[in-house]
Amino acid sequence: MTIEDVLAEARAKLKRVDPAGARALQEQGALIVDIRPESDRAAEGEIPGSVPIERIHLEWRLDPAGSHRLPEARADRPVVVVCNEGYASSLAAADLLRLGVRATDLDGGFRAWAAAGLPMRQGPTPAAP
Repeated sequence: MTIEDVLAEARAKLKRVDPAGARALQEQGALIVDIRPESDRAAEGEIPGSVPIERIHLEWRLDPAGSHRLPEARADRPVVVVCNEGYASSLAAADLLRLGVRATDLDGGFRAWAAAGLPMRQGPTPAAP
């Protein structure tokens, strides 16, 4: 199995959203989770209202039944995972599905969001510990 196979398997489980779809979900209450490294967020900016969570902490912070979850993480709240270009976010969102999180990812990542001219803010916001 190759990483392309793993990625295809992950994406087969997701209903990926484009930037406009992610924005609409956010307006309806979905949590946008940015898993990009702090250096990328500092260089390129962030999505307003997004929550940065380093990839190594993601499942711990979003597990609806976990003792380390963020207050924003609720079983009934959809999550849109964002990375640079939409590859790592697909893998991360598929992992979250296994925990029962209503997760998907942003097709094209943050860079697609920026290219679509959607709102951005200067980063970085400190990641959730």
